[in-house]
Amino acid sequence: MTTFVRAPRAAVPLEPVTPVEVTAPQRATTHMVASLLLDYPAEDTFADRLEACAAALAAEDDSLPPEPVAAALRGFIDTARERGQRAMAEHYVATFDQHRRCCLYLTYYAVGDTRHRGAAILAFKQALAAAGYEMTGDELPDYLPVVLELSARSGDEVAEALLSSHREGIEVLRAALADASSPYTRLVEAVSMTLPEIDEATAGRIRALVSAGPPTETVGVTETLPFPSTPVTRVPGTPAWELSQESRP
Repeated sequence: MTTFVRAPRAAVPLEPVTPVEVTAPQRATTHMVASLLLDYPAEDTFADRLEACAAALAAEDDSLPPEPVAAALRGFIDTARERGQRAMAEHYVATFDQHRRCCLYLTYYAVGDTRHRGAAILAFKQALAAAGYEMTGDELPDYLPVVLELSARSGDEVAEALLSSHREGIEVLRAALADASSPYTRLVEAVSMTLPEIDEATAGRIRALVSAGPPTETVGVTETLPFPSTPVTRVPGTPAWELSQESRP
């Protein structure tokens, strides 16, 4: 019999991925490939990015990620090639622009659309500046591809701190993409493999976030941000497609 409503499907987090031991060059390759491919698949850059990433994953040197990580990244590239730019662009918009839990802006998972959002984004901007980088475009600094590029370019603890302190959001994103049967799941999965193992406290926060979703505005919200807001350090870097190294006296 046809009905108009059904009971809501329970939101269940995925089992954590098994961390894979990676070297600094392997992590850099993984994070840069994920950064390039998690951005919108624009018509003028789609094919070039796929080819550049495929070439990086075919290199026979110490930058090649371990097979579980490389296989996840190659799996996305194969699917993207098969579907083509137009279909991938349509899927991207339908996935990341229309699903609350499929958000590529990390502060959204931590503070939602609350009054804390501005301060949270400012903390990311300050962290980029502390590492010696600045944004070159109009994108927000908490955009996951930006943070992954920072990790790939700098290899610095500031990027590690940003990713680690927003691990819950990354895992909620991974679960939501898997629930949507999105090929983008593979990219987030590859990134998760390069991050530290999830402890029980973090796992509990992930379960709560999957169940409740990102925060909504509340009266009398605390002034304490749920992640580090103090820049860690500054290191030299190389100009990049989304980030450029700041010129310091």
